Amino acid sequence: MDTGGRGPAAPRTRPLLVVLFDGVQSLDVSGPLEVFAAAGHAHPGGAAYPLTTASLDGAPVRTQGGLRIAPDLVLADAAVEHTLLVPGGEGTRHPDPRLPAGLGEHGPRAERLTAVCTGSLLLARAGPLDGRRATTHRAHCDHLARLRPQVRVDPDPIFVRDGRIATSAGVTAGVDLALALVEEDHGRDAALTIARHLVVLLRRPGNQAQFSARSAAQTACREPPRELQQFITEHPAAALSVDALAARARLSPRHFARAFRAETGMTPGRYVDRVCLEHARRLLEDTSDGVHEVARAAGCGTAEAMRRVFATALGIAPADYRRRFHAPLPAH
Repeated sequence: MDTGGRGPAAPRTRPLLVVLFDGVQSLDVSGPLEVFAAAGHAHPGGAAYPLTTASLDGAPVRTQGGLRIAPDLVLADAAVEHTLLVPGGEGTRHPDPRLPAGLGEHGPRAERLTAVCTGSLLLARAGPLDGRRATTHRAHCDHLARLRPQVRVDPDPIFVRDGRIATSAGVTAGVDLALALVEEDHGRDAALTIARHLVVLLRRPGNQAQFSARSAAQTACREPPRELQQFITEHPAAALSVDALAARARLSPRHFARAFRAETGMTPGRYVDRVCLEHARRLLEDTSDGVHEVARAAGCGTAEAMRRVFATALGIAPADYRRRFHAPLPAH
């Protein structure tokens, strides 16, 4: 492109407005901001995402952890040129009515609306999520669905992008979402460099499920289900059929299956599938082992069985998962 002898055009800046309120989760604010700030290191002038913070009255806010944050501006006076970021926290449960109203006024002016964790509840109250697919922390998805039935709530992904609106699950998912936005704006190399600088992984796709096997299920209070949860997690390649697990628990298969479900909230087979998925995903991300080897090591048995588990939980084949998300970090 001809730049009239002036050299290449400077990369575009994308001003970022972060909304603050009493009871905000400090990590929902600082996690994404560290990603966006790191993007400025390679940007002329160090301002890839010029930052402004605002609260309803411009007064300092107290985070749910007790940290005091002083905003730059009154929300009504803040300009929104590109990205509006709404963090979550306890303060989203019963917010000042002026807060969603203010977001409703700012939302149409932003090129990109983002919410971290229960910040989705504030965006839902404000209206921009109507008719959109969105997510939040898995523990609050039912609340979001009841609060605004017009929102198409997806409880599984760690973040969701629907047009100009992006929403994420809990704290660390906000970092994943911020890295994805930097990758979109400045390319994968920039996002990988930031991930390396912050000692985080640029490997979690938005459609990766929020759960781990342990967090998806209740932890059993009694033995033998509790001991078997631990055994399954630590020995995914062992014989884990209901009959084999029941024999280990010294119970009949029927009695064991009933007790396991009562204690954990899911069937033994479902729990084993989750463990298989969790181990397989890590092996695909962190090793170069073939799909067949990964399937055996993760306890899925065969590559076909592992493909079924991935398709059900993530909507993607294991080989495609690796091709899309297994990328080495650049060398120093």
